[in-house]
Amino acid sequence: MASAGARLARLYISYSGVILRRSLSHAGMEDMGVSTSRSSLERLEFDNVALKKLPLDPSTEPGVRQVRGACFSRVQPTPLKNPKFVAVSGPALALLVMPGSEPAAHCYCGHQFGQFAGQLGDGAACYLGEVKAPVDQSPELLHENPTGRWEIQVKGAGLTPYSRQADGRKVLRSSIREFLCSEAVFALGVPTTRAGSVVTSDSRVMRDIYYDGTPRMERCSVVLRIAPSFIRFGSFEIFKRADEFTGRQGPSYGHDEIRTQMLDYVIETFYPEIHQNHSDRIERNTAFFREVTLRTARLVAQWQCVGFCHGVLNTDNMSILGLTLDYGPFGFMDRFDPDFICNASDTSGRYSYQAQPAICRWNLARLAEALVPDLPPDRAEQVLDEYLPLYNGFYLSNMRKKLGLLRMEEPEDEMLVTELMQTMHNTGTDFTNTFRSLSQISCPTQQEGEDESEVIKQATELLLQQCASLEELKAANRPTMDPRELAMLLSMAQSNPAVFQMISDRKTVARQLERLSRLKELMDTTAEQLRAKQTEDWSCWIKKYRQRLARECESGVDVTDLQKERVHVMNNNNPYVVLRNYIAQNAIEAAENGDLSEVQRVLKVLEKPFSVQEGLEKPGWVGRGGVADSEERDETGEEGNTSGAEARVLVPYDSKPPMWANEICVT
Repeated sequence: MASAGARLARLYISYSGVILRRSLSHAGMEDMGVSTSRSSLERLEFDNVALKKLPLDPSTEPGVRQVRGACFSRVQPTPLKNPKFVAVSGPALALLVMPGSEPAAHCYCGHQFGQFAGQLGDGAACYLGEVKAPVDQSPELLHENPTGRWEIQVKGAGLTPYSRQADGRKVLRSSIREFLCSEAVFALGVPTTRAGSVVTSDSRVMRDIYYDGTPRMERCSVVLRIAPSFIRFGSFEIFKRADEFTGRQGPSYGHDEIRTQMLDYVIETFYPEIHQNHSDRIERNTAFFREVTLRTARLVAQWQCVGFCHGVLNTDNMSILGLTLDYGPFGFMDRFDPDFICNASDTSGRYSYQAQPAICRWNLARLAEALVPDLPPDRAEQVLDEYLPLYNGFYLSNMRKKLGLLRMEEPEDEMLVTELMQTMHNTGTDFTNTFRSLSQISCPTQQEGEDESEVIKQATELLLQQCASLEELKAANRPTMDPRELAMLLSMAQSNPAVFQMISDRKTVARQLERLSRLKELMDTTAEQLRAKQTEDWSCWIKKYRQRLARECESGVDVTDLQKERVHVMNNNNPYVVLRNYIAQNAIEAAENGDLSEVQRVLKVLEKPFSVQEGLEKPGWVGRGGVADSEERDETGEEGNTSGAEARVLVPYDSKPPMWANEICVT
């Protein structure tokens, strides 16, 4: 029998003929062969509470404008030509089925790269409404969403008052990335907004992908997004007074009654226990901010533990519910590097992997400022002081599971984790695969005949498979700044510090100098010397790890049972596969070439990231003349004709990235 999710997906495809005709297209859906029966749709219950409880912009004037004294503006989604489904997520759509909608765009502001940007808002997203959860919704999902309603959005549906200089459209590549990553992050157990489907069309827009002056036409596409709410930190910044640095102010500055109204709505709706347990408003608001702080600390700890980098952690991309929100230039780390930057536009590394925990605290401080006087500054500061201990606790707890340390918690565990990360960095090992491999390092059995040195040697050889080559490390450590520019900045830092601070910062220059130093060291190293050093580093850490595992086995513990439990826990916390950039890019190129099956295939793989699925180990499509099956060769034994393009080697989804992945640039 088909699963409920699969049945719902088919049902949704059938229903969406109506949705897309009403909301996205003047064209009929008959060409897609889908039914447009309305009977079931008309039984759906919409309850659009946000539009009832928060002020609506009275203007229906089309075009971009400042919106004052309102949290939402009514909009009309712009039609798409010949919409076509790319992929559907049955599990995500099990959260709802669909219409009764009231299209609107949300007004918010934000600090972008540390500077207050003024009015931003839903420039491409469109709130459709809030659908009451199905009666058979799982209790677990309802616990995460106490409202019993799911807000649905379409992203890429056209102009809104907040589109600024853009056109309100999204293209196929960015839509596929958001769709796949939303569902991938959910399957990893990390709180996130969801994606129900991605639709493409024959409508086209001009995009300059690399901002290099060579734009091209791309297909307009739309993602269906689902969450309890898309309210974010920046939603409360629309009331901000003029910023002392940028001079910009929130469009609703002075409307303090709306800020209080929105705060009441958020707490009463999404934090009902806090609302019920606190009669005093200050105590209630403090408890609310404490819970948002806790959820944010837990979220970023989970990101760090799966090697996820958001890329644009502005205050307008931070969920008030502690969800991963807005998937743009995100990236899962391949080779471990604490300075990993997934967004090529982030030249200063503000949103690097290791900066994420501190940036999230900074964003919480901006939220606290936006809630004054409903949240007194002294109370907010007390809560913010709790953030780092909370984060460290969540992070270490997750890491113990990833290392299979289940029976006891030792103070030395933090150092063991720190030394692991340092060893991974020094040896350039693959983040995801290294953690997945650790379950193959067993507990000491304390039996006669076990050769500890041989066990350590085998474990070392296992992890050496994930280490970077000398050439890979050289490439990774080349400075990203032109040597002449770096020399100029170094001179300026000495001669004119004031001007230097205006155009750069010491952290950026220090990072470039570190790369230069490391590159020089590598240039003087042979491949054999590097491998010997990697072997030494891993042998040293594995020895300490085995000593720690031995203490897990004390007090008469059955080692066999413990090892089974360890492997189970570790393999459910260390994913077999994540959405690496090269996997997403391959699926995007397949879709752009008319083959949508690779997007659907990747979705299936990502829905079960902790297990190997038979028949889904490798891509079914490889671009640039690469073959779709590793056994398909021409008579000479070489890969097929690439027509001048570099052939892509077919690698399994759980593989370290192939060389061509180095060319991928996400901005």
